[in-house]
Amino acid sequence: MNQIALPEFHMPFRSAGCNPGIAITQEAVWKWAASHDLVLSPAARKKMVRTRPELWISLIFPTASQRHLDLFCQWLFWAFLVDDEFDDGPAGRDPRVCEAAIDRLVAVLDGGEPRGAMERALAELRSRTYRDRPEHWIRQFRRDTVSWLWTYYAEAVDRATGHVPSRAEYVKHRRDSVAMQPFLDLHEITAGIDLPESARSLPAYIALRHSVTDHSGLCNDICSFEKEARLGYGHNAVALIRHERGCTLQEAVEEAGRELARVARRVASAEDELLEEIGAAGIEGPTRIALERCVRDYRGLVRGDFDYHARAERYTRPDLVEVDERDSLSEHFAA
Repeated sequence: MNQIALPEFHMPFRSAGCNPGIAITQEAVWKWAASHDLVLSPAARKKMVRTRPELWISLIFPTASQRHLDLFCQWLFWAFLVDDEFDDGPAGRDPRVCEAAIDRLVAVLDGGEPRGAMERALAELRSRTYRDRPEHWIRQFRRDTVSWLWTYYAEAVDRATGHVPSRAEYVKHRRDSVAMQPFLDLHEITAGIDLPESARSLPAYIALRHSVTDHSGLCNDICSFEKEARLGYGHNAVALIRHERGCTLQEAVEEAGRELARVARRVASAEDELLEEIGAAGIEGPTRIALERCVRDYRGLVRGDFDYHARAERYTRPDLVEVDERDSLSEHFAA
């Protein structure tokens, strides 16, 4: 593949820095993985080291307590294992295998008996995360997590049929597939807030969450397109722009960069609209405080996600991708 220049992009949001607990979290997540028999092959371990889940968590949650930082990083570590299995492994290429694996994970999330290592790790994460959380929050987190998992099945079916989604279809799909929504839910834990259903139903709050997730998905696609092209993975905004417009790869990357800037402006617009809706709806007390906290923190979350993609070798050095990184993690899904 010819060298492609990534687009220049001005990030309008200031960095909130990195959580000082990053080193402790990095050590804790590997101990946690070992304690749950998530034994990675040398190639898969190298890939996870280059992915640096502790960096992403520490950048988007710079003020989280050590306990929350560790828990959230363990969720992310687990999610990256799932992602690599379905993107690069056989489970993502056979819809029936994919369906069965996701069915089992959803069952465990709903309290079912775990079988393989991945399921046992999920059960333990679920137990710690759900502890002391209100029912409406659990419903939201469950909905967002399950929606993310089923995007892998949709992609497996697309691969099997040769279907190429339109850009509009893909944007909707990507809001779930980027897996940012569950972490926006986890943000409420570390922020010490509780959003009632009425707040979640505000049009501007929905628009703000969509903008945050759209930014993360597009940023990831821009930074991942070279690695994903090498692996034959086509669910990527850059690839779809090129397919739809018949343009060069460089032109597609530049268009994606312009779209990323537009999405960042949407984040700021949704913030302003949300503040107006809070006033118009007469929202006061803890709900107002919670929504205003989201407005403040989501900017830092977008910036942290952006900075992570500029620093993690998973994205900055796609030339290090090796054939053996396709090593399957299927044994972790087995009974």
